[in-house]
Amino acid sequence: MNVSSVRYIPRAEIEIQKWDQCISNANNGLVYAFSFYLDRMSKQWDALVMDDYRFVMPLTWNKKAGIHYLYQPPFTPSLGVFGDSVNAEVVKQFIQSIPAKFRFVEINLNTANELSLISDNSIETMMRKNYVLPLHSSYDEIYHQYSDNIKRNIKRSVSLGCTVRKNIPLEDVLELAKDQLKRVTNLEQEDFENFHSLYKSLASESKAITYGIMHKDQLLSAAAYFFSHSRAYYILVGNHPNGKTMGTSHYLIDRFIADHAGTELILDFEGSDISSLAFFYSSFGAEPEHYPAVKINRLPWYVKWFK
Repeated sequence: MNVSSVRYIPRAEIEIQKWDQCISNANNGLVYAFSFYLDRMSKQWDALVMDDYRFVMPLTWNKKAGIHYLYQPPFTPSLGVFGDSVNAEVVKQFIQSIPAKFRFVEINLNTANELSLISDNSIETMMRKNYVLPLHSSYDEIYHQYSDNIKRNIKRSVSLGCTVRKNIPLEDVLELAKDQLKRVTNLEQEDFENFHSLYKSLASESKAITYGIMHKDQLLSAAAYFFSHSRAYYILVGNHPNGKTMGTSHYLIDRFIADHAGTELILDFEGSDISSLAFFYSSFGAEPEHYPAVKINRLPWYVKWFK
């Protein structure tokens, strides 16, 4: 294909209807790339665009000590170049078109972004791992793929009288999730508030739902799911310590699978490079889906403390 030039467009000048149409139609589209998602979860964002929004790439940025940098926003595992039939040449041109004013870049792309043509030694690339589980088969067929440990924990939850409840308040999910997330991330209260706004927007269009596992009147495990591009995103999860020995985290995922088995959905676990989580997700029969990450350091030597 003939590769066209890539334009840098500030957020205020982006034609949002064209942007969202590109993301909606892209065969590698993800919910994270819609304008309403970026507006809520990114501190600021601009864009790179090729042709008349044939291919697009969000540039999620912030500024520290006067230095502009690209970063991965909260609850946004992957972004990168989107469009129909994205190829390695297109990705190369987009990466090379990242404006020089962004002195530090540390971003995740998506699984359709091939980096094989990038040979610039100043651009560091790596692969990250996601786990996905197609829900096309019947529940019985999917359940058959579960590990014995997953099945034991589900049976334990059932035997102890645990029950599933849907559409629980997102505040309850956040309350369970916050303590866990603060141990492994630097999320701020503003990030949770923005996520709450995002959830309300998607839920109003029946594109988001919460699930919870109850024991008597106590919520022991809960999750929020988003829906887009034939994917169900396991976007937020929280577990109470009391549920650890009751198998409630296993039962939580199982109940979502039971409700959506036999559909065209893919359950997207959103990770993980963490071995324990990777093992947990794979125990449901989920398989790895790799996606690339890019790091560019244009900082002078005397500000290497930046990260």
